[in-house]
Amino acid sequence: MPPAPSRLTFRPLSGPGELDLFCRLSYVLDHELADDLATGLRLPEWMWVALDGERVVARAAWWTNAPGGEPLALDFFDLDDALPAPDRVEIGVRLLETATKAVVPAGAQRPEYGRFVPPDWREDPVAREAVGARIAAAEATGARMLVERLRLEWRAGTPVPGDSGRLVFRPVTGREDLLALMTPVMEGTLDAHGQEDLASGLDARAAAEKHYDEELAGYATPMTWWRIAELPTGEPVGFVIPARNNYHPIIAYIGVLPARRGQGYIDDLLAEGTRVLAAEGVERIRAATDLGNVPMAKSFERLGYVNFERAFNMTWDAEKGQAEG
Repeated sequence: MPPAPSRLTFRPLSGPGELDLFCRLSYVLDHELADDLATGLRLPEWMWVALDGERVVARAAWWTNAPGGEPLALDFFDLDDALPAPDRVEIGVRLLETATKAVVPAGAQRPEYGRFVPPDWREDPVAREAVGARIAAAEATGARMLVERLRLEWRAGTPVPGDSGRLVFRPVTGREDLLALMTPVMEGTLDAHGQEDLASGLDARAAAEKHYDEELAGYATPMTWWRIAELPTGEPVGFVIPARNNYHPIIAYIGVLPARRGQGYIDDLLAEGTRVLAAEGVERIRAATDLGNVPMAKSFERLGYVNFERAFNMTWDAEKGQAEG
């Protein structure tokens, strides 16, 4: 039987001591929660549950990239899959709306919802039904699908790509050195987030600055890992950003200048980024690319990266998704 609406309670965790309660539902990122709470990347008041008595029937949580920051992503949203789909969706909608009003500052745009899903989730009836319920609940609150992405991994023991000799690599010397290339790379980008920024009215320079300041500038690993690629004549071709985020070594960004696309340089850039991280003795390198970015996906495949998971991002348009006071 579905829970009666009057029996449902929606509330945040009272503190880290309720983490076990939150984890009565499960997700692939559960193992990160304790450390995130300890380091301030999550707050108990950002972690919400829907309770039917003592039973957790839904949960949601937000994350930020630095202690003291505003919530940047809704990365936990789980429903009790033993409930009928319509009831799950209704409970999920009520939880999202209630928690968002409490967590997201009044007037601010709602953070994106991101979720990791199995690589074959569309072919697996159980996974498709579970994922579909979460998407339906988010859509019912005004969210729309922005992008589905491939999550990829290079593993220690996979051959490290050699240098083809076609390009000369040098470290990035500073913010402006990289922005001078990031700006033209925005032209014709296949990245959905980049396209979204341009569609919002940002010009290429402003979109590049947003990407740099909101993501790249936050990596604690050295900028000397970042590489700009040039032809032997000194003409720029593109860049690659190997780094480490809060959890894994990653290939954060690869860009090829429009005039140099279609010439196979993407493999050279990915190979260089992989060599930089492999030289650090890492066990794995994570990366992601949009499902629609076929050239990038094929490059990862050629260089031995395995597609171990998918992810999707949903977004709320500003005029529909602002938190109400």
